[in-house]
Amino acid sequence: MKEKEIRLNKYLSEAGVCSRREADRLIAAGKVKIDGETAQVGAKVKEGQRVLVKGKEAAPIQKKILLAFYKPKGIVCTAEKMEENNIIDYINYPERIYYAGRLDKDSEGLILLTNYGDIVNKMMRSANGHEKEYVVKVNKKLTDEFLTKMAGRVPLEEINAVTKPSKVTKVDDYTFKIILTQGLNRQIRRMCMYFGYRVVALKRIRVMNIKLGNLKRGEYRDVTETELAELMRLLSDSDNRPMALREGKNNGSNGTNQRTDRQTK
Repeated sequence: MKEKEIRLNKYLSEAGVCSRREADRLIAAGKVKIDGETAQVGAKVKEGQRVLVKGKEAAPIQKKILLAFYKPKGIVCTAEKMEENNIIDYINYPERIYYAGRLDKDSEGLILLTNYGDIVNKMMRSANGHEKEYVVKVNKKLTDEFLTKMAGRVPLEEINAVTKPSKVTKVDDYTFKIILTQGLNRQIRRMCMYFGYRVVALKRIRVMNIKLGNLKRGEYRDVTETELAELMRLLSDSDNRPMALREGKNNGSNGTNQRTDRQTK
């Protein structure tokens, strides 16, 4: 019977070390060893082998962690210790976790944190089309024209992108809800700016089926078993690979298509 193997980047992701993409960077930099030998990109790990990352052992996680956290304004989505207000130190969770997606420093609301890399990759790939919902307050009265145009494709020349259509609902004269299926850099702020509006306050209230609910700023909770089961169902057909690799596989180009997820968002 063939011995069970797993790709090294997936092993590191499931061990809670980092994402698959970051794992490939670490491997390429020669910072990962399997049974004392420096690993190569594309290597596989057999059951019982010992994997070291920068000299520290990486073992499969025993328990999957998924937290819903209310990120306050001013907290930065980074694990960089040089950033005084980094999200990982702010939460100070007793086990290694990392964030799924980002919220910019000036925004607040729901962000998920986990030790399971595949969840992150599948949730955040734009091509998978998973919903994220926001409440947005702007600096002047909303118009029907603005709301209609925000729901369409908006060109963002400064980042060389065009948004996907979104769902927009008016809340009051200055506030609307918007549901996105992508996550371009400062996307909502850039969209509003394109139409002459400025965002005063921005809060994310939902990621897929996980809702912010009654969490207070700075609090986190465990995602419930029911929520997790529904999340995994929604992710069951999702792909954790970048768009370029998917297209390479599907069109026979052997991955030579150079478009990235960011470029196709």
